[in-house]
Amino acid sequence: MQFDFDTIKDPATGRSSKWALMDAMLGRPAPADMIPMWIAQSDFQLAPVLQEAMKATAEIGEMGYFNYSAFAQRVVWWYENRHGWRPNPDHVFEIHGIGNAVGVTLQALTEPGDGIIVFSPVYHEFANKIRKNGRTMLESRLVIDDAGLFRMDLEALEAQLTGAERAVIFCSPHNPAGRVWEAAEIQALSAFCARHDLLLISDEIHMDLTFEGHTHLPTALHAPDSLPNLVVMSAASKTFDIAGLRTGYVIIPDDDLRARFAALYAALDIQPNRFGADLTCAAYTPEGAAWVDAMVQVIEANQRVLNDGMNAIPGVSAMPMQSTFLSWIDFTGTGMSDAEVRSRLYDTARVLPTPGDGLGLGGALHHRFNLSTSPAQVAKAVARVQAAFADLQ
Repeated sequence: MQFDFDTIKDPATGRSSKWALMDAMLGRPAPADMIPMWIAQSDFQLAPVLQEAMKATAEIGEMGYFNYSAFAQRVVWWYENRHGWRPNPDHVFEIHGIGNAVGVTLQALTEPGDGIIVFSPVYHEFANKIRKNGRTMLESRLVIDDAGLFRMDLEALEAQLTGAERAVIFCSPHNPAGRVWEAAEIQALSAFCARHDLLLISDEIHMDLTFEGHTHLPTALHAPDSLPNLVVMSAASKTFDIAGLRTGYVIIPDDDLRARFAALYAALDIQPNRFGADLTCAAYTPEGAAWVDAMVQVIEANQRVLNDGMNAIPGVSAMPMQSTFLSWIDFTGTGMSDAEVRSRLYDTARVLPTPGDGLGLGGALHHRFNLSTSPAQVAKAVARVQAAFADLQ
């Protein structure tokens, strides 16, 4: 089946944050022709299977209380058929997206003031959720190996520990660099958490977007020793661009952790959104899988165009991508300041990626580019950035 990944959603509707909030991001009016490549939101048309599911739900017209037992079954089916792990459906909690999942998990399973470890640079909302929930963040800076890829430095992290740490938030695959962690790395992290009695929170929201030659390894499957202290969270939202439906899920294999989480979950009366549940169930099907496979090919082609184009600029380098639709670009070698790099990107090229300094340690002089858009948009952005840095070539 052929899918349309060339026709992007109409930005004139004003309903996409990626397009509508550029003025706020810049602190001034954005150029009329600016290309937004920042918020991890897709420009692709909604998958046909989801369009059909949305119409069917509306036509049925039942918007009252509903039985959502099918939701957990579809999550189990997806994990088993796409990633090789079969979780127990009784261990699945519907939640209002990953942000909500992180907040509820921190409140249920840690205490105010506890230290929460993240591997930086990383998705900025981890820091926000840690701070807003009264916990303290400890950043473990990722190192870059000889292949140009991020690696965790657990030895350095061990030296940083104060004894107040109670959890690790593990981004797998990694945002912003699209790193697919290897089994040995996941197992080493699991052993580290067990040794220091740390909760391991595995955010696997980008799991479906791995490139050819790479495979997402679920933490629960590849580090089975982690199960007594493991919380897995994911959603269809990034893969299928349905984050606005505020629907995700948390999977907790351990009985004690699950009971503690369930107590707060019940107290907050968390229940899924009708459309979010229906569209997740529609996404997690063979039809949804076919659309994902086709989309990943487009994103992988986009990353080749973007990364090759960036690597052609002296002093600019793209980290090799293994997954996600987020490319991590290093401008350190240009010798420019952050302000000058931003001016060339925002004002001259009129391209708006996510500035890396907001993603924690190691983010300065880097930018994260969102590739979940049409090939034509990516090609246009690359040409503009190359022209903006033409004096270096």
